[in-house]
Amino acid sequence: MPNAFLVLLDNAPRRVFAFMSVTCLAMLAFGLYLQHSQGLEPCPMCIVQRYALFSVAIITALLSASGRKRVHFWGSFVLLLAAGFGAFVAARQSWLQWYPPEVATCGRDFYGMIENFPLSRAIPMIFRGSGDCSAIDWTFLGGSIANWAFVIFCLVLALASLMIWRKGK
Repeated sequence: MPNAFLVLLDNAPRRVFAFMSVTCLAMLAFGLYLQHSQGLEPCPMCIVQRYALFSVAIITALLSASGRKRVHFWGSFVLLLAAGFGAFVAARQSWLQWYPPEVATCGRDFYGMIENFPLSRAIPMIFRGSGDCSAIDWTFLGGSIANWAFVIFCLVLALASLMIWRKGK
């Protein structure tokens, strides 16, 4: 008897993609709740992770709208790129949280960097991290927001890889 999840993945990939999209949107909504209701200001790396998560949500929503096997196959490669980028940023922020820099400096916020610096200078500033990116303001089951984002991005990577493997047969 084949695994029930693999059967679902083979027979109803649109449902899997739709579930992934709704999950990403729910996570984005929770991040906005933490920001606006609980007063947690996102650091530059958090904002980049939000954009990556939003990209994953859009890609999976578009894939769920298509019933074509070929679109699911190639779209999963695009999904790998977006989720891989998000996992990289979340891993970098997690590393900064576990091993904070000795001199913690408060950096500018994301919009301040974009408005006051040319893009070629602002983008490296976003990924450099600052004291804000190493702060842990919220935890759930011992994991920070960046830790949980990394887990989610890795799950998306695994699902996209599994989809490529199953659809490529």
